[in-house]
Amino acid sequence: MAGKYKHFETSVIHEGHDAKDMLDSLTTPLFQTSTFTFETAEQGERRFAGDEAGFIYSRLGNPTVSVLEERIAALENGERGLAFGSGMAAVSAVLVALTKAHDHIVCSSGLYGCTFGLLAMMEEKYHITHDFSGMESSEKLRALIKPETACIYVETPINPTMKLIDLEMVANVAKEFNVPVVVDNIFSSPYLQRPLDLGCDVVIHSATKYIGGHGDVVAGLAVGKKEFLDSVQMTTQKDIGGIISPFDAWLLIRGLKTLPIRLDRHCDNAEKIFVKLRNHPKVANVYYPDDEAHPDYLIREKQMKRGGGVISFEINGTKQDAQALLNALSFLKIAVSLGDAETLIEHPATMTHAVIPEASRLKMGITDQLIRLSVGLEAWEDIWHDLEQALDKI
Repeated sequence: MAGKYKHFETSVIHEGHDAKDMLDSLTTPLFQTSTFTFETAEQGERRFAGDEAGFIYSRLGNPTVSVLEERIAALENGERGLAFGSGMAAVSAVLVALTKAHDHIVCSSGLYGCTFGLLAMMEEKYHITHDFSGMESSEKLRALIKPETACIYVETPINPTMKLIDLEMVANVAKEFNVPVVVDNIFSSPYLQRPLDLGCDVVIHSATKYIGGHGDVVAGLAVGKKEFLDSVQMTTQKDIGGIISPFDAWLLIRGLKTLPIRLDRHCDNAEKIFVKLRNHPKVANVYYPDDEAHPDYLIREKQMKRGGGVISFEINGTKQDAQALLNALSFLKIAVSLGDAETLIEHPATMTHAVIPEASRLKMGITDQLIRLSVGLEAWEDIWHDLEQALDKI
């Protein structure tokens, strides 16, 4: 979808909303309704048959939700956007739509814990198998693709190890086999990374994170080709029912307006905190894409505008030391999720990725010493002061 506006900062405010269509309302109205009325029985028949455009029932479409879907499609340079009740609703709807029993999925070597759990369930119930790949080269990726491979699923940056995947390389290999590429773009948002521009097919967001930005909504988004997402809407989304509420869509529309400003601040703060962590004697390793020593730094320069607002680091110590660090914090919040105004910190091995068996978790690089930090919008000096005093106590 080609947006109406040339610049991202304008699109996040205006795309998809025309005041003339909304009784001249400056902001997008909240259409908090479950159903819509028809002028005649024949009009209802035409709408259900797909012969006339118009709203029927909010599980099938809603004016507030439509503004959000048009806006995210424009921001990701996709043909169609689709909104869901959670990030996992988006992930599950897309993967269910792309697969059938006995298919195969190639995945990046690290995944969010619930995505890992979904894949395990799909294998148990429907014999849809999966293989993990570091995707370091086209040769390694090609070696894993089978005749029954239905899609390639990629996180980049990978949660929580911050490893990067070369999306252009993956997309080029996928095209050789006519296999779609699905990208979890949560850590970057379309402001920092646009996978569709690099040849990928579907982008997924937990809009709970940077797109919402205020910790007050749970939602998901998918962007891609219109034909595919129309199919998802009328099958897996409609029949399984993972829809977004109009109010949550309204919150995301509001949050999107400040996305560029917020992300620039997140990145500014993260860059400063990264330097401080790297130089602290209690910190063994720091993982941040904007680090010139990061093994995937050239990929960051190639496909990301900046390094983002998430840093992972390993402490010199044990799991108990990592937990003691979290417990010693004063105002930084121990919480999962990311992208909020508040700085959030968590222990992946026992929280977001606890569902992953230990052997698989360690293979992914998620050790008991690893901590994930979502750097917020506070003064960076205050963030560091709290981290430093906690580090000094372990």
